[in-house]
Parts: sequence; C-alpha cells; structure tokens
Amino acid sequence: MTLNDDRRLSVLKKISWVLAVIAAPTFAAQPVDVAQEIQRVQDEFPQCLQSFAEQAKSQGVSDDTIKTHLANLKVVKRVIELDRRQPEFTSTFAGYFDQRVTDWRVNKGRQLLEEHRQFLNSLTKQYGIPAQYLLAFWGMETNFGGYKGKMPVLDSLATLACDHRRSKFFTKELITALQLSQKYQFPAEKMQGSWAGAMGHTQFMPSAYASYAVDADGDGKADLWSSTEDALASAANFLQHLGWQRSQRWGREVLLPDGFDYTQIGQSKPLVEWQHLGLKEANGHRLPVADMRATLILPAGHQGPAFIGYDNFEVIKRWNRSDFYAISVGHLADRIIGAGKLAKAPPQQQRRSREQIKVLQQKLNELGFDAGKPDGILGSNSRKSLRAFQASKGLIPDGFPDDATFNALGISGS
Repeated sequence: MTLNDDRRLSVLKKISWVLAVIAAPTFAAQPVDVAQEIQRVQDEFPQCLQSFAEQAKSQGVSDDTIKTHLANLKVVKRVIELDRRQPEFTSTFAGYFDQRVTDWRVNKGRQLLEEHRQFLNSLTKQYGIPAQYLLAFWGMETNFGGYKGKMPVLDSLATLACDHRRSKFFTKELITALQLSQKYQFPAEKMQGSWAGAMGHTQFMPSAYASYAVDADGDGKADLWSSTEDALASAANFLQHLGWQRSQRWGREVLLPDGFDYTQIGQSKPLVEWQHLGLKEANGHRLPVADMRATLILPAGHQGPAFIGYDNFEVIKRWNRSDFYAISVGHLADRIIGAGKLAKAPPQQQRRSREQIKVLQQKLNELGFDAGKPDGILGSNSRKSLRAFQASKGLIPDGFPDDATFNALGISGS
C-alpha cells in the first residue's frame, strides 16, 4: 500500500515509539496497585470486547473473523505486569553490547550470509539495504528466528487495549491484527509474539506488518513467522521507508586525539570538521573524505570506545530509539562481513539505579543545569546538562555519570 508523506511519518513515529516499550531484563518491585489494575481490566473486559467488535466491524473486519477471535480473547495478567514494571537499574554499555554482539551471533550471521547470499543480494538491489544489516537486525530482534516470542498477540493487544493507559493506540493495533488475520487467514495460535504485540522474525507491530510486510516467496501471503524470505524482504522494505541511504554505512568506531574537547559529544558536523578536530578511524587511518555529516557518540563516557554515526545511524534509531541498539546493530553488521572486534573494548562500569539517576537530575536542576523532568533516564537533554556541570567543575565533560561526577554533585553514586 502506498502512503502519503504525512501518514507515513505518523506510522513510522508510532512504530518507533512502540518498539521502545519492551522492558529491560532487570526490574524493580511490582507496584502495589497492579493487582487492582488487573482486576479493573478483567471487570471491564466484556464491555471492551463489545467496543472492539463494533470498531472492527466498522473498519472492514468480517463477522466471521470477529466471532472466531473476539469470543476467545482473554486478559493476560502478565502483560499488565510487564507493562507496569520499570527497570530498576540502567544498563551499562558493556552489559548491553557484550550480551548482543557475541561470537555466536557473528558466526551464525556469516553462515546465514552464505546460505541466503543470492536472495539477500536481490534485496540489496531492490531496496538498497546491504545484506549484513538485514542479518544484524534479524539477529538482534529474534536471534535469527530462534525466539520470536510466545505470548498470544491478540490476547496481549486486547489486554493493553482495554487498559486505560494506552487504550487508543493498542485498540488500533488490535484491529489491524484482526485485519491481518482475516487477510492472510492466520489462526490465533499462529499469531504469537512479544508481550506488547510485536510479531515474527523481525518483530513487527501489526501497523508495521500491514504497511511494510512483503510476500517475497510468492505463496500469496506475507508470513513473518514462517517465511525467512518474507521477513527479510519486509525488513528491507521497512528500512527503505525509514530513509536508509544506499551509499552510506552506519557509522564507525573512531579514535579521539589527546586533549579532545568533549563538549563536542552529541554534535552533528560535516565529516571534514571531525577530521580537522583530529578524529581518526579505529585503526589510526584518516577518516574518509565524504560529503556527509556525522554525530559523535561516547556510550560509556571518555573511558570507553568512541563512535561517529552517519545518517543511517539515525535510521537504525527509528527502528529502536537507543544508541546502544544502533551501535550494536552496526557493529554486528560489520563483524558479519569480516571486521574485527572493537579496538577499544567497552569497560566494565557500575550500573546506576534509576533512583540514583533521578536524584542526579534533581540536583542538576537545583544547581541551574536544566536536566528536564527527573525520570531516571539519561536522555540527550540530561546528558547535555551533565556535560555543562562537569565542565563547570573541571571534570571531563563527557555526560557520563561516573563516581567523580556524583561526588562533585554531593550525592551518593553507590
């Protein structure tokens, strides 16, 4: 289906947002009111099902599909529990990266590159996405199809749609999932995925599935669970629509010169300006001469590896709004086609609790460094204010909350 620019932008924003809601592996204690919220959803569920049926019918879902699926939907308590939980600790870059860019994934990616080379080359020609990136996304999302999720998608979406917190969004996703089931005759038991409704090899939400899924194997349906060809082609189609630049890589690891001005972190500059500032490739060679912009990222602060991200780095972040994710996808893709490990390994660093980060943000605000609403998440605004504070105290202004920064703020970091 062809989308106009406004609608396509709206769809891409919604898809990028929902892909970011998947919870981290370590959680804080479950809030005491979750049981009450589960009970409320259960009490209201019959009324919700009636509303879903009316909305689905108004949007072209047949009576047979509604009768087949809605009558059997049920509340999944675990979905609400997962939706309400927040990660107790923030992940370190090493903790995230080392669990995802593994030797096993690199070797499996190389094996699959050989196995599917002809088909992947055809996707590169059609959509402009090099094979290694499609494999990297596949590996990151489901371990190359090894784990696609075991939650019943329709039940999960109905549960979230009946929950007041994000009812409007998930009601649309539920109805889209019903339309997909009707279009492709997917039985409910086939439609399994993540707790938030992401499905298949590439973990598409129903809205992404409806807009970008491709029938690449020619069997008459786009099946992202059973068809590797459909899943990879759909990922390529999605990335093309996200704005992938054919002629560019994702970015690269770089070396910073002695005495580097760390206030440059997070800035986007023409590549030639980064050259003039002394940045080099990780092997010590000059950066390539190209008419393009790049952003400097230090995910572990000045003690860790440094990277520059090109336009495609931002495209990867439209799939998942995380620097850690984008760097991992890019480096895994590089490794799959023969690159070595990072020149500077991510250092092992202390994990900070979300409460500690909240206190840090509150303290920055009190001192006149606008960190925004204290939420326990170090986003770009918080890091910018943290860099300004560090510079004011003669610390290395890398925006990283190390022990020296906590001490300078007069708060506990342990």
